[in-house]
Amino acid sequence: MTSSDLNTPKWYCVRTQTKREHIAAEHMRELEGIEVFCPRLRYRKATRRGKIWWVEPLFPGYVLAKFNLAEMERAVTFCQGVRGLVRFGSEFPPVPTYFVDALRKEVRERSDTDDQESFSISPVIQVGDEVEIAHGPLQGMQGTIISVAPTAERVKVLLEFLGQEHAVDVDLFSLLLPRRPLP
Repeated sequence: MTSSDLNTPKWYCVRTQTKREHIAAEHMRELEGIEVFCPRLRYRKATRRGKIWWVEPLFPGYVLAKFNLAEMERAVTFCQGVRGLVRFGSEFPPVPTYFVDALRKEVRERSDTDDQESFSISPVIQVGDEVEIAHGPLQGMQGTIISVAPTAERVKVLLEFLGQEHAVDVDLFSLLLPRRPLP
């Protein structure tokens, strides 16, 4: 890497402490000459305590930061919440600008809040999925999805109780959904 490359601001992948991505991002934003991108997912999840909103980083344990490596490496490395920069041997590979720009655009388009770094996702559920009811009078019962009404956030679940099968309408967020393997 030439000295002129070190003096040009580029995007780098910054490793953070576990569950402290947002803290590291905020502390880096306080430093002059650093641009930070920390995309996050927002989703509702059914728990045994009821429906709650979860916010998690898109890249757990990492944030993206644009800075001049020669001038700011030490300041970034010693920021609160940062564990170090991603590197291979002595090389700090930059993240391509086109990747960060495309990711920012996608997050911005999906964002449903004023925060341009977070976007909401909805659960994916299909007819035939095996689910468990998380709360309410039928808590703990397992059944099979027989129909989905995504706009109303309702599903019809086929449950077996009292020796017969019954179709029951339930709130989508009152279910513990199956985990799907990544493609």
